[in-house]
Amino acid sequence: MKISQVCAVLMLLAVASAMAFADTINDPQVIIHGAGASSATCPEGGCKDVGLVFSFKIPSSGSGTLFFTNESGQNWTSLALIETGVPAADIKCHTSLFSICTEKTLKNGSVEIYMSVGSSDNYNKGIKNGQSFGITFACNGGGCWPGSLSFGGRANGATIPEPGTLALLATGLGALISRRKLWKKQVGSWQ
Repeated sequence: MKISQVCAVLMLLAVASAMAFADTINDPQVIIHGAGASSATCPEGGCKDVGLVFSFKIPSSGSGTLFFTNESGQNWTSLALIETGVPAADIKCHTSLFSICTEKTLKNGSVEIYMSVGSSDNYNKGIKNGQSFGITFACNGGGCWPGSLSFGGRANGATIPEPGTLALLATGLGALISRRKLWKKQVGSWQ
């Protein structure tokens, strides 16, 4: 009886270690690089100008490079990319512009890819104001990105308003405008 228990434990350990060292070749990747600093350069039409908060969609094929220019007026020391469509698992990120690159699943199921400079790299890393950069969505084997998946980007910790907040703001502005029209109508009838 003891031999079967030992064998069961060894089998469990073997399966667990195989899962821990699973092949990551099929994981989709995000690669952030400077435009012109690598083989990639801005397309003929130029790079898309972006501020501290921006959004974009992955190419419909699920892979490819999108080009942007930091026109926020600030040097970026951090950049968060938040996937807002179908949550992806095991995303890998690589970057030559930032020292730190991490991925985590958010409470709502979306995935955040967070990049930042290290404390000693503030002058050599990050995305400078006016600098162009590329975001490459790479497939490896069968692990590709879903085409036209939406992403939000925010630099230097800028906040991205939630859609509910924007709806409340629009409702409040609409109420103020309609109230002002009613007030003007009432004031006009008194004169």
